[in-house]
Amino acid sequence: MDLRKNIGAYLFLLPAGIVLLIFFFIPFFQTIYLSFFDYSKDVYSPTFVALQNYWALVKSPLFLKTILNTFYFLILCVPFLVIFPLFLAILINQNIKFKNTYKILIYLPVVISIVVVAIAFKWLYAPSGLLNFFLEKFNIAPIGWLYDPKFSMISVALVTIFKGVGYYMMIYLSALMSVPKELYEACELDGITGFKKHMATTIPHIMPMIALVSTISSISALKVFVEIYVMTRGGPMDSTKTIVYYIYERAFENLDMGIASAGAVILLFIVMGFSMLNIFVFEKDKYKA
Repeated sequence: MDLRKNIGAYLFLLPAGIVLLIFFFIPFFQTIYLSFFDYSKDVYSPTFVALQNYWALVKSPLFLKTILNTFYFLILCVPFLVIFPLFLAILINQNIKFKNTYKILIYLPVVISIVVVAIAFKWLYAPSGLLNFFLEKFNIAPIGWLYDPKFSMISVALVTIFKGVGYYMMIYLSALMSVPKELYEACELDGITGFKKHMATTIPHIMPMIALVSTISSISALKVFVEIYVMTRGGPMDSTKTIVYYIYERAFENLDMGIASAGAVILLFIVMGFSMLNIFVFEKDKYKA
């Protein structure tokens, strides 16, 4: 009887369910299946190797380095993408002139293709690019932004930060609209103003949105690929080679689908772990007994 009552709702959910089945669930289980086979000798006749692909990755110094590189990239990007857009959102949420103009200018990089942004920054980072041109004007030796392992990952991280600040700022702005003005008025009556007012009122009220931004930015950092592919191809000396780029190399350049699939499964567990960690840190009060 309940099925007949809800048949309309199920029909509306059916198209989304079919899309998820085709583009998510089938590839997901297929990836797990492929991870148990060895494709390195014969792509068309793989050999069942059980968990050997996972063991090979755990013992691989290069794969372990890609994990460290990915975490380093996450540390460079996520704290900035969580804190700085919040600062901008609070600033723009005030009664200031040209508010909409500032929103458009800050959000503009979001609508530009990441490939275009990466190519533009690659020109800026070139040995004879604009950044080194200004350094030479101040008698500073040129820097190999993308060719020196000390600077390459930082240079790529700046592209991700530049691209993401406006997006996360808009998320925060939508959350700030839900903060009652009466709370700010109460703070001012108690003599709490400026930065302390936002620490006492704004931050606790929008904590779920901070958790969302932290989770989304962490997942994006763990899955970074386009910036690496366009700007460095994992170099120099594998200093910018991340997990996703390693998976791409093994799958589409070496045609080693087994190792690539095993790496993808490991990445899935890493992403799930970080997502659960973010939820626990920012919303642990909800799950207390």
